[in-house]
Amino acid sequence: MSHRTAFVTGATEGIGRAIAFALGRAGWQVGVCARTPASVDALVAALAAEGIRAAGHPADVGDEHQVPAAVRHIEAALGPVDTLVNNAGMAVVKPFADFSLEEWDATMRTNVRSLFLVTREVLPGMRERKAGTIVNIASLAARNGTADLVAYSASKHAVLGFSRSLMMEVRKDGVRVIAICPGSVDTRMIREHSNPSRILQPDDVAQAVLTAVTLPPRALLSELDLRPTNP
Repeated sequence: MSHRTAFVTGATEGIGRAIAFALGRAGWQVGVCARTPASVDALVAALAAEGIRAAGHPADVGDEHQVPAAVRHIEAALGPVDTLVNNAGMAVVKPFADFSLEEWDATMRTNVRSLFLVTREVLPGMRERKAGTIVNIASLAARNGTADLVAYSASKHAVLGFSRSLMMEVRKDGVRVIAICPGSVDTRMIREHSNPSRILQPDDVAQAVLTAVTLPPRALLSELDLRPTNP
């Protein structure tokens, strides 16, 4: 396990940060990316302070030119990516009538286009090695419509469809594709719209990811819904 490498996108806060630490503490080397260079550097330093071998590279995962550079940097530092966690995401909370095209495009770029771009970079190596795990952070909004979250809900439906279809393509090559669908999580993205005492914490999602990726290689937990016990 000490030689396995995970790559977590959107890793510098919230769910992504919790996943990076959970995997690192469980023995993975951890590559991370986010848009802000200073935040990436601070996270790599925090991981290293816990004895976790880590590397980071700033990138907009919706940019077709930045993603390859980020993956090359991580693999040069830590070796081939065994576990990819597509976590980068955003939500704009407002009625559809008030939604702009720019907000729609930004949501789809971050939540959907990024899955294609990052997965495209790491999947060929996984298939060649006949091993690997791709975790896509979806949402319970992928299963149900939600008022004032039209773009977010549509994007997470796409994440779930992407995950289901890709899983059927690559499972024969020894590559697992897993969709994690959390309910409301106490992150900056939604804190102002929810009661933090009644929703999930980032560490809860990180534990679910860790459980899914540490199953025996012969076992695939393809979808996991994660809800508050008492919302």
